[in-house]
Amino acid sequence: MVEKHVVVEQLARVASMLHERADELTAEMMALYSRELPHLVNDDESVVSLLSSSLYQNIETALQIFRHGIDPGRVEAPAAAMEYARRLAQRGTPVIDLIRAYYLAQNVILQQAAKLVGKVVGEPDLMAGMIGHALDVTFAFIDHVIQQVVSTYLEERDRWLLNRSAARAARVRALLEDAGADVDASEADLGYRLRGTHLAMIVWCAPCRVSGNALSRLEAVATKVGEGFVGAGTPLFVPNDELCAWVWFPLDSPELPDERHVEEVLAGAEPGIRLVLGEPGNGVAGFRHSHNQAVRVHALALAAGAHAARALTFRDVGAVALMTADMTAARQWVAGTLGKLATDDDQHERLRETLRVFLACGSSYTAAAGQLTMHKNSVQYRVRKAEEMLGRPVTDSRLDVELALKLCHRLGGAVLVPQSG
Repeated sequence: MVEKHVVVEQLARVASMLHERADELTAEMMALYSRELPHLVNDDESVVSLLSSSLYQNIETALQIFRHGIDPGRVEAPAAAMEYARRLAQRGTPVIDLIRAYYLAQNVILQQAAKLVGKVVGEPDLMAGMIGHALDVTFAFIDHVIQQVVSTYLEERDRWLLNRSAARAARVRALLEDAGADVDASEADLGYRLRGTHLAMIVWCAPCRVSGNALSRLEAVATKVGEGFVGAGTPLFVPNDELCAWVWFPLDSPELPDERHVEEVLAGAEPGIRLVLGEPGNGVAGFRHSHNQAVRVHALALAAGAHAARALTFRDVGAVALMTADMTAARQWVAGTLGKLATDDDQHERLRETLRVFLACGSSYTAAAGQLTMHKNSVQYRVRKAEEMLGRPVTDSRLDVELALKLCHRLGGAVLVPQSG
């Protein structure tokens, strides 16, 4: 077995040889990026120059670790590397591209080192020891540097979003408050068309429920929700504060996204993230109106707290959002409308859900059975039991019953009557 100090000495020798080729290695990595990450090298000259400097300094630092036996866990990322991470954040380049760039560069270094080891060392055990040690140290160095540059990237992205959005937010608030705002100037400043159909959304996260860069996570959710619209353009994302953002989607047709798509987006997001949607509207007036609807539903969702569904729409709960944000009054209205059917337990929830789907299917037992994947007779039984709880035929106050059932479905325990002990 080869002693470790021999492995370290021989690797220091190889590192010195590679150090003489630092410029050549940098050029090779830049050529690799032009194939694998072309957008990084097809950029402004100043940014590409910074990328080259970042590569060179990282190569220098890595080779110094081997030449002088430095602990890779104590090394600070080079200044050019940190500044390059900030520039990518400002330009909106995905952080995964930054991470991939480091691993591609690591591969180039290790390949070149392996070639040299093969040339200067003939003993198989020594070669194996050197390559194994080189892998361990290089991985530790890359992992440590990536943690630093990604942290810098995320901090800068958050700061840049807030600063960049200050002017946007001011322009948006002027649009919301001033009916005579200059539409042409607003479109130019926002980079968003106002002479079309819009759907407003508010997306936010509960304090302490989303770690790190909350705004970036909210923006990612908004982008994914937008993918559920056919032919929709890039959404307008405007932070309201560090935990909440206002969003507008430019639409080709006045339709809401599929409910299942929104649920899938939230299922893949952190648990603390929630959203509400207004109704589509046309032009600047529709831009305002849809947002005002989302604001009302947002207030209702905050009042309902954790009981509410993570996604609410004005279409589903707008009537109550317009009437009141007083959850006590809403609970009293639901109890008065549904009677015993408003009891908060599993049995009554099954009856409420069956009756809600039955009414949404146009009072068709067959259609409701298909949607609920139940036998038609089971639907008839549950509807009859639900009417017994109501104390009257559902047709006597169908609109109120349907709205109350929607509220129970969306707001849950916030509007239900606790089960008596």
